[in-house]
Amino acid sequence: MTADSLVSRLAEHGLDEMESARKRLLSELVLDRFTQTGGGAPAAAVWVPGRIEVFGKHTDYAGGHSLVAPVPRGFVFAAKPRAGGTVSIDDAARGERIDIDLDARVDESAQPAGTGWSRYATTTVRRLQRNFPGASLGADVVFASDLPPSSGMSSSSALIVGMAAILVRLGGIEQRTEWQSAIRSAEDAAGYYACIENGLGFGSLTGDAGVGTHGGSEDHAALTCGRAGHLSAWRFVPIHHVADVAVPAAWQFVIASSGVAAKKTGGAQDAYNRLSFQVRALLELWNATEPAAPSLRAALSAGPGALERLTARVRERHGDSSELERRLTHFLNEDARAVEAVGAFRESRRDRIASLSSDSQSDAEGLLQNQVPETTALAHRARALGAFGASSFGAGFGGSVWALVQKSDAADFAARWLADYRREFPAREAATVFMAPPGPSLTWLA
Repeated sequence: MTADSLVSRLAEHGLDEMESARKRLLSELVLDRFTQTGGGAPAAAVWVPGRIEVFGKHTDYAGGHSLVAPVPRGFVFAAKPRAGGTVSIDDAARGERIDIDLDARVDESAQPAGTGWSRYATTTVRRLQRNFPGASLGADVVFASDLPPSSGMSSSSALIVGMAAILVRLGGIEQRTEWQSAIRSAEDAAGYYACIENGLGFGSLTGDAGVGTHGGSEDHAALTCGRAGHLSAWRFVPIHHVADVAVPAAWQFVIASSGVAAKKTGGAQDAYNRLSFQVRALLELWNATEPAAPSLRAALSAGPGALERLTARVRERHGDSSELERRLTHFLNEDARAVEAVGAFRESRRDRIASLSSDSQSDAEGLLQNQVPETTALAHRARALGAFGASSFGAGFGGSVWALVQKSDAADFAARWLADYRREFPAREAATVFMAPPGPSLTWLA
């Protein structure tokens, strides 16, 4: 196993040529760390990307639609089994290491201790232990990522997906009855990885505390099932693939990371979860008097007059123009945009992408209220510089913004976009801009 062989495998699956040098460096970092720690040669290696959410802000856990794609940056994981009851995990880029004792007594009702990536890794290991008792999970794992940290591109979900996938592979869990009865497709695997993060059960695979965030499975579907060069439309609760649509050859996605950390832990977790709790409150209002629905979208699809009945109950309980009514309006608007955008991309309709993305950004600012000055400025400045589509994406409260431009103009646009942003927000030194043609999703490299 060499860095060149890993990169060649990614190229076979659609990695853009301009990213090959970065992936070679990333792969070398991981393989060198394996050698330094005395781990010898890895038995398996896997690529897991970050993702771009084009449309579908906070729609997935409500059962709505999203339009998403893998980005050409992400994680390389390499691992091999080890004897004994320890999972040893190294972040080769940061030089950080944790050891998880598989024999330690665990309070499954409590969230794992720790912060940052160690919390997500520990959550993954503990969930696999719970769902597959007796599985051989002992392993040496090394990973590294070239995603901008806490940028809203789902680095935390990518870490969970990569850790789960490689431990499942090494431990032979895919051959176990519990796995085969619950997980029959890549979409099922994505749904299970999402439940590792949010703590929900998945079929017969019982849940736990997760990492404390109450999100959906949009990220995990994009990371596990996306197609290079394409956007994928999904509907959720449960996961259902709607369509793939190619990005027009003359168009280029450019992503700007604001440098404002979009975290789902610590104090930021309450702000993130508030939007999820609002959807839960809307569904509870519906289910209190109507036949129970599994999701907000299912409730609104229950028949003629469903929206009017739910709106009336919201107003009876909370008054006009309440936070819940704004949340309902946002879901309806954004869910419809994610569906309409598929046709706009298929027909290369720049005017529709411009209108849809402008409306999506406006609703994020006014209805979701999950934007910060930096992401708002990036989206508005992108349009001023000539982008025909631009919007923030992800959980919000920081993170990144995508822009769509003609491919021939992309390099010049990216340079001007970043320069203008840094002049306006000189303290945001961590801000970065990169080209983001949709790349390979989860790919086994060895």
